[in-house]
Amino acid sequence: QVQLVESGGGLVQPGGSLRLSCVGSGIIFSIYGMGWYRQAPGKQRELVAYISNGGRADYLDSVQGRFTISRENAKNTVHLQMNSLKPEDTAVYYCNAKNPFSLSVYWGQGTQVTVSS
Repeated sequence: QVQLVESGGGLVQPGGSLRLSCVGSGIIFSIYGMGWYRQAPGKQRELVAYISNGGRADYLDSVQGRFTISRENAKNTVHLQMNSLKPEDTAVYYCNAKNPFSLSVYWGQGTQVTVSS
């Protein structure tokens, strides 16, 4: 059974930082591309950051330079370091795993990030 479990969300003031983590099980983690998506109330889910199985990272323009995605294959974990947070970053953040060969996709349950003073 495949599971992606996110952690690290919470309430933070504007300008603050949070680090999200996602631990995968039931998959050969190292071959999967890993992504962080977010969905704010009334908005569509959007891709925030993606890291390929080779370690190449791509970012949504609005988070470029503030967010950093990284992966630790030995721990089946992907992280999203979020700095200089803004109220518009408020959303539920979801971990995503995509097999580049079979195109299988898996989702975590989501973790709430709220940026507010």
